Amino acid sequence: MTKTLADQIEDLLPQTQCTKCGYPACRPYAEAIARGETDINRCPPGGIEGVERLARVTGRPVIPINPANGVERPRPVAFIDEHLCIGCTLCIQACPVDAIIGAAKQMHTIVPSLCTGCDLCVPPCPVDCISMLPVTGEATGWAAWSQEQADAARARHDFRSERLKREKEENDARLAAKAVEKMRAVTAEQTNTPDELAEKERKRAIIAAAIERARAKAAAPAAAPPVSPGTDDTQQ
Repeated sequence: MTKTLADQIEDLLPQTQCTKCGYPACRPYAEAIARGETDINRCPPGGIEGVERLARVTGRPVIPINPANGVERPRPVAFIDEHLCIGCTLCIQACPVDAIIGAAKQMHTIVPSLCTGCDLCVPPCPVDCISMLPVTGEATGWAAWSQEQADAARARHDFRSERLKREKEENDARLAAKAVEKMRAVTAEQTNTPDELAEKERKRAIIAAAIERARAKAAAPAAAPPVSPGTDDTQQ
């Protein structure tokens, strides 16, 4: 199967899923580059070698990493201080590659071999128990990150995305079924006075509105991926 330009670009990204480029994952960034909507220098984890790779496939000139998106650096790995962790699960929810193990009200831990060094688990932690520790010495960019690691991170991210999508669809279906059942129950209620009838209709209207909002939300197209402010970088 012939790969699209977006496919080829995505193959060259480090798949850290760090969002430093201003997009929610590596794939949306690749698609934006392919459409000519953004520059090829917004991926600090890929470093200048990453820019060179993207330049070859897109035909664009090699330019320095945009400092608004970060700097090329040795790859870090997250570390959780077990004495401070309160088991809130916010870091688990933030990790794009399922590299954190734990459960509510239990200590969490990082699986170092799975961590991409994306930093996304740090901001949501309410007790500042997560540190990012460099693990590649002086090596940065692609010198600190192999293609095998990138491929594995991509697979974990895609698997996680599909799982979350499936869980959301299943939850939405359960809520919709409950709303329909509630509507049936309210409709079946006996009313003997005008006030009771008015209250019944009020309940029906509320449930109907909720069902309609759920249907509209399910039918709405996905929102366009955000771009970080201050990084307008139309190709010069």
